[in-house]
Amino acid sequence: MDKIVIFGSTGLVGSAVKKIFENEKSDYVLLTPARNQVNLFSKEEVSAFIDSNKPDWIINCAAKVGGILANNTYRTEFLIENLKINLNILEACIKNPKTNIVNLGSSCIYPLNAENPIKEESFLDGKLEPTNSPYALAKITAIELGKEIKYQYGNKVINLMPTNLYGPGDNFSEEDSHVIPGLIFRLNKNLGNKTFEIWGTGTPLREFLHVDDLAYAIKYVIESNVNEDLLNVGSGEEISIKNLSKLIAKKLNYDGTLLFNERMPDGNPRKLLDSSKLSSYGWKSIIDLDTGLDRTIKWFLSNQQ
Repeated sequence: MDKIVIFGSTGLVGSAVKKIFENEKSDYVLLTPARNQVNLFSKEEVSAFIDSNKPDWIINCAAKVGGILANNTYRTEFLIENLKINLNILEACIKNPKTNIVNLGSSCIYPLNAENPIKEESFLDGKLEPTNSPYALAKITAIELGKEIKYQYGNKVINLMPTNLYGPGDNFSEEDSHVIPGLIFRLNKNLGNKTFEIWGTGTPLREFLHVDDLAYAIKYVIESNVNEDLLNVGSGEEISIKNLSKLIAKKLNYDGTLLFNERMPDGNPRKLLDSSKLSSYGWKSIIDLDTGLDRTIKWFLSNQQ
C-alpha cells in the first residue's frame, strides 16, 4: 500500500487532490501535514518528516500564489518563499531515493513569446513575462533541480505545468486573486453599480482548467506509470478576458456596463498549452468552463463571509 504525502493540502490544489484520493477510496496511506505540523520554510522540519515517514510519493501542492497584481507587487516574497518551499522538499528527497515526487509548476514558466499552443520544448527558450517572472523563476528552479535529482539520485520527479486554475476553495479577494476568483468576488461585491472596471484591454486569450481536472491528472500520472520530466496540463479551451468577464457577469446577474482600463497591463497576450503529451497517455480534461464556473460560483455564494 503506497504512502502519499500531500504538502499544501489546505490550498486550492491540495484540497482538491486530497478530496480525489479520499473519494476514490484508493489503497493509499494519505498523509496531509498542516503548517503547524511541518513548516515548509524549515529545511530541518521537512527533512525530519520525510525521513521518518519515507513516503512512496510526495505531491507538492504548496506555493505562494496570486494574481497579476500580487505577483507584480510582492515580487521578492514570491521568489524567496517559493524557492524555500521547493528547495526544502526536493533536497530532503535526495536521502530517500525511493520517494517519487509530483511537483506542480505553472504555465508562466514558459517564455512570453512562445509559439502557441505551447509545447514542453519551449521551456527555457526565451524571456519571461515580466509581471510574474519572480514566481516563474522559482518554479523553473524547482523543475531543473527535480531533473538533476532524478538523473543523479534516481527519484522519479514529474513536473506538471497546469494552465490557469480555478474552482471551489480558491482565494476570492479584491487584490490577491487570480482572474476568475477575482472577477467573481469583485463583480458580486459591485452588483448594484452601473459600471465595473477590469484591468487591461480584455483581448488576451486564456485557457482555464478546473482544479478537479488537475487533481485527476495527478492521480492519473501516479497510477499510469508515467515517467516524464515535464508535462503540460490544460483543457484546450480558450476564451478572451472580455468574454470571460461577460460570462461571469451573466452568471452573477450583473446588468451594468463592463469597462476595460487599457492603461493597465494585459500580461501575456495568449497562453494556450499543448497538452497532447499527457493526452497520449490517456488523460483528458472533463470539466468544461461553463460547468466549472457554475460549480465555482455556487461554492463562492455558499461560503462567502
